[in-house]
Amino acid sequence: MVVGLLNLTAGVFPRFRHSKMHALAEVLPGAVSQLAAAASIVVGILLLLLAHGLKRRKRRTWVAAVALLPVGIAAQLVYRHSVFGAVLSMALLVFLVWHRKEFAALPDPRSRWKAVANFVVLGGAGFGIGMVIVSSHPHKTIGSPSFWERTQHVLWGLFGFEGPVSYTQGVDYTVGYSLGALGLLTLATTAYLAFRPEHPAACLTEDDEHRLRELLAQHGARDSLGYFALRRDKGAVFSPTGKAAVCYRVISGVMLASGDPIGDVEAWPGAIERFMEEARAHSWTPAVTGCSETGGQVWTRETGMDALELGDEAIVDVADFTLTGRAMRNVRQMVKRIERNGYETRVRRVRDLEPEELARVQAAADAWRDTDTERGFSMALGRIDAQTDGDAVIATAHLPAAEGEPAGPYGDLKAMQHYVPWGDNGISLELMRRDRSADPGMNELLIVAALQAAPDLKIEQVSLNFAVFRSSLERGEKLGAGPVIRIWRGMLIFLSRWYQIESLYKFNDKFRPRWEPRFVVFRNSRDIPRIGLAALQAEGYLELGLPRALRRTKSAEPRPCAHTAERAAEPEAVESAA
Repeated sequence: MVVGLLNLTAGVFPRFRHSKMHALAEVLPGAVSQLAAAASIVVGILLLLLAHGLKRRKRRTWVAAVALLPVGIAAQLVYRHSVFGAVLSMALLVFLVWHRKEFAALPDPRSRWKAVANFVVLGGAGFGIGMVIVSSHPHKTIGSPSFWERTQHVLWGLFGFEGPVSYTQGVDYTVGYSLGALGLLTLATTAYLAFRPEHPAACLTEDDEHRLRELLAQHGARDSLGYFALRRDKGAVFSPTGKAAVCYRVISGVMLASGDPIGDVEAWPGAIERFMEEARAHSWTPAVTGCSETGGQVWTRETGMDALELGDEAIVDVADFTLTGRAMRNVRQMVKRIERNGYETRVRRVRDLEPEELARVQAAADAWRDTDTERGFSMALGRIDAQTDGDAVIATAHLPAAEGEPAGPYGDLKAMQHYVPWGDNGISLELMRRDRSADPGMNELLIVAALQAAPDLKIEQVSLNFAVFRSSLERGEKLGAGPVIRIWRGMLIFLSRWYQIESLYKFNDKFRPRWEPRFVVFRNSRDIPRIGLAALQAEGYLELGLPRALRRTKSAEPRPCAHTAERAAEPEAVESAA
């Protein structure tokens, strides 16, 4: 990065007038000096873009850096005459060549077509703006340049050279720098897109899905998040015996696994070893989010990584649930009030819904989503499918239309919830949606309905939402809490304005669940910010890209993708419950 900054500085600032190289540079044609300045700036920008890839020891990045450094050395000597910068660049070149075997990480897929499109579109726009700039000073132009001469001036100016058009009163500097800036903008954005890796999150193949379903049939009851491994935008690595698997996505260079490994606990170490080998081969940062205490112990023991408590999962035991008692008073009153308003609830397996009704529920769920994309990753499936996920449970709330009033676009449907299987006798909440015109309390109504209908469906336990940093919020409000935990609780409450941290905890706590801790596993402390950003991207709370007004609306469904070693994925998830 330092060498890139030196090259960039060498191109921007004037050359040293008293260097020993100045006499030689004066003999060279003017265009050579201008070319050196442009080359120095370009090399500086490209080296800055390559710095992260060199840190990750990417092979293609090494090749590009070794090819660019000699150009940067020559440009610094010819234009700025910086011996120090040239020597430093030469030292980096020697270092890279000497340690070339260390740069063996496999490349990530690139967005080359986006780079080509950007060069064409932005280059065309730059040319049009350049023609306006060149033609906007008619009274300060020497002579009467033709259209072809002005075109030549713009084209040469975009590449940092002087054209055939001349100006008076210093306008040539203004025009030259303006054209150069347009050219640099096109080059920098094109280079960024060319060198920027896409998200190489592998898609789940049919064979992988079949093998995972077999593992879930045998061991699915162990982890409430196990079924979410069947998301189509996750990849899977299996243990050598095939008895365990780790499912993951790659976000911004972080290989992010979710939940515990799938399958036999005895085979977990083999799957974890394969996961770590894949991360090392691509120089990805390995991390796990939402694993249980048992999973965290195995991960830390097998990899030497550290674990940090991330939050707690709310689990309700059906046999212990009741609406009676003072603790459930608020929920009981809310449910009774909604029922008096005429709402009805239905709880069924997905396979028991008629195709027309299932299509109507799916359409309503999409229409009631309040974001461009689905949210969620570790506790989200991203689909409702009677054929592949027939054992899932759907709870719906209905309000029959009054006599003479037209039905809504989705009939009398006002809210829905989707639960995925958790072994043979449990379900995990995956999706909550409601009509914004419906009465408040739809989520509470449907959770109570699902819990009350659970015995008939042979369901013994229900996993609700995940509450991040729940224990910190709980300890911080207790009498005698220390200043550190109180400050931390205050920060969490402040962040709840955007991420619903406190409200989600309070919502889950209404049903008096038992809390099961979940952990994040990471390699070292300096990776935590990067892992946090990747997790926010995976969950759909943070999207790094164009503003909403400048991008096309994304579909809520995962994009279809081929079975390749490096495959792109699209964020998916669920709406939060609060």
